[in-house]
Amino acid sequence: MEKIYDLIIIGGGPTGLTAGIYAGRAKLNVLILEKSSIGGQIYLTNEVANYPGIFETTGSNYAEQLKKQAEAFGVEIISGEVTNMEFSKEIKEIKTSTDTYKGYSVLIATGASPRKLGFPGEEEYTGRGVAYCATCDGEFFTDMDVFVIGAGFAAAEEAIFLTKFARKVTVIAREPEFTCAKSIADKVLANPKIEVKFNTEILEAKGDIQLRSAKFKNNVTNEIFEYKANEGESFGIFVFIGYEPQSKLFKNIITLDNQGFIPTDEDLATNVEGVYAAGDIRPKKLRQLVTAVSDGATAAFSIEKYVHDLKGKLGVEKEENSSKTTSEVKHPTKKFLDDNIQNQLKDIFSKFDKTVKVVLIKDPEIAKSIQMEEFLSEISSLSDKIEFQSLNKHENLELEKKIDAERFPTIAFFDQDNNFKGVKFSTLPGGHELNSFILALYNIAGAGQKISEESKKKIDSISTPHRIKIGVTLSCSRCPESVQSAQRIAIENSNLDVEVIDVFTFPKFREKFEIMSVPAIIIDDKLAGFGQKNIEQFLDLIK
Repeated sequence: MEKIYDLIIIGGGPTGLTAGIYAGRAKLNVLILEKSSIGGQIYLTNEVANYPGIFETTGSNYAEQLKKQAEAFGVEIISGEVTNMEFSKEIKEIKTSTDTYKGYSVLIATGASPRKLGFPGEEEYTGRGVAYCATCDGEFFTDMDVFVIGAGFAAAEEAIFLTKFARKVTVIAREPEFTCAKSIADKVLANPKIEVKFNTEILEAKGDIQLRSAKFKNNVTNEIFEYKANEGESFGIFVFIGYEPQSKLFKNIITLDNQGFIPTDEDLATNVEGVYAAGDIRPKKLRQLVTAVSDGATAAFSIEKYVHDLKGKLGVEKEENSSKTTSEVKHPTKKFLDDNIQNQLKDIFSKFDKTVKVVLIKDPEIAKSIQMEEFLSEISSLSDKIEFQSLNKHENLELEKKIDAERFPTIAFFDQDNNFKGVKFSTLPGGHELNSFILALYNIAGAGQKISEESKKKIDSISTPHRIKIGVTLSCSRCPESVQSAQRIAIENSNLDVEVIDVFTFPKFREKFEIMSVPAIIIDDKLAGFGQKNIEQFLDLIK
């Protein structure tokens, strides 16, 4: 019998996880779909110190605790990007890259992403000094000067985080004082590595390949001053001026306001019956962890009543989930994939109708080789459709030539006829890139992600060879879309070769292309751009 969830939650941040906890505790069958890392923006937060009852913790620790608590109440969490949906019927349908799910109700908790400011040079130097994620890109600015633009909580917190790497951090704020809590503002003002310039804005940023100078204006004195990097050096500009809603997917399906947020009533219901929205995706005055959690609880309470009434109307018998008490939750032994993820992967791998082969070529001098070998052994043990071979560097020169191996360790993908499928991972495919790795397997051995007819024609028309390299870090939440788009194209057309490269494992690669942000996209040995790219955008770059 086809499974119908009581509630499908799109987004696994604090809002979605809290809704899952409350709904799971109410014995609803709940599915959370998260395209990136569980925890959302809070996962990237260095310190959580303003949540009632929690004196101090890290964002990643807090997110992990939420995840464990949700799973303890029977909530199913699946890594997958929503690509389409059907909300017009009483039973909602949601499609991801690999599957279709049905539910009696849906909660949209996709949150928001950093907003751009629009100063001259911002677009041009994005990835070459201008950045929006300290956790993702902070390490690139080790021993450099860094400017942080903004006066809110994110700007204050990220300024403190960047002192781990930067020589000096200067906060540029148009406001006369910080707009965040005084406790964190005081920490910024007391930090010896941070200088704060209030009533000040950035006018422009200039440079050559990288940033070399920036102009600023004091709006009280009208003084214009210029910062110039030392000879042979660059610097960084991190922009934290608020967020824009992640709602493009729902345009023309549910009502959005003129800023792209999803209006709701006090029960957090949207204009579409059975569809709710919560967290930063809603128009609201305060966007903090505590309000995200509050929204999640409120939404779950409203949804429980809606689902109960709908099931009564449809004559569906109540079917409770199999939640556990927190005392029953077992701590798994140390491994790359927990039991929940392994079960998800087994379900995906069961759909494979062909065999896929992954070959690891190790470098004994790089410790990550062993981790990659253990990871691939674990993955291949989940399905007889996945073959795994491990080799040492230069053990099979013919194969290395076949895949055009430049650096080691690296992982190459082959089909059941031993044809190289144009995809290499010169990184441990964990963190944010686990989903990318699984999709590569699925696209070779399974039905594959759907591609529009127009995109398929463009892919098929590529008649000359192209070598694509994507510089990533495993903490980069923006990298997976670019990786998944590029590898999907390469699997379809043998003229293309895509290599995913960890820029900190391979510093010479990073230095060669002067990479200061990820994802960094190199096509035919030339830097082609930075940032998230979908299939269409990648095809435009390949032209």
